[in-house]
Amino acid sequence: MIGKLKGLVDSFGDDWVLIDCGGVCYEVHCSSRTLQGLPQVGQATTVFIETIVREDMIRLYGFSGAPEKSWFTLLTGVQGVGARVALAILSVLSPSELSSAVALQDKAMVGRANGVGPKLALRIVTELKGKVPAIGGIDAGTLGLQSALGEGVAASNVSDAVSALTNLGYSSAQASSALARVVAREGDDTPTEKLIRLGLRELSS
Repeated sequence: MIGKLKGLVDSFGDDWVLIDCGGVCYEVHCSSRTLQGLPQVGQATTVFIETIVREDMIRLYGFSGAPEKSWFTLLTGVQGVGARVALAILSVLSPSELSSAVALQDKAMVGRANGVGPKLALRIVTELKGKVPAIGGIDAGTLGLQSALGEGVAASNVSDAVSALTNLGYSSAQASSALARVVAREGDDTPTEKLIRLGLRELSS
């Protein structure tokens, strides 16, 4: 089983990269986010690998790190989500953004990916609730706040502040992260207006 490849970037395709490992070139399929983060042709790189074996093919899927690989494994475990759809989701959402979307049960955020309709997006956030990888790149305070919001148990002043910040153009992940820090300092009984003001200060710092 291949867990990781270290080698030189040989060439790129639409959704793959060839990695030269001591003269043997491996074709590795990746999300567009991962492909964009790889170095130029001829330079050294390392990618985490998931191997999928079928009767008619063996295909390698590559990831920038363990969080992205963990999410790929979770996503492909959901009915209706194959490798291609999983990569499409990981192309538009980073591991931390995906953690946020699942914690907040934000099906619209997941539905931004090509090939993911409303029903599939709902199934993904529903089935993966509570399965967010510990390495998802999101701190415990933020995840706790997002879980509370997703389960409808967060205080109204906090949920209203998150809503206000997202209406101003910030992502759910950004708003939750900023307000988690504010709540940790000021307490969850802080008035909504003050939460919004301090949240904006966090986001601009």
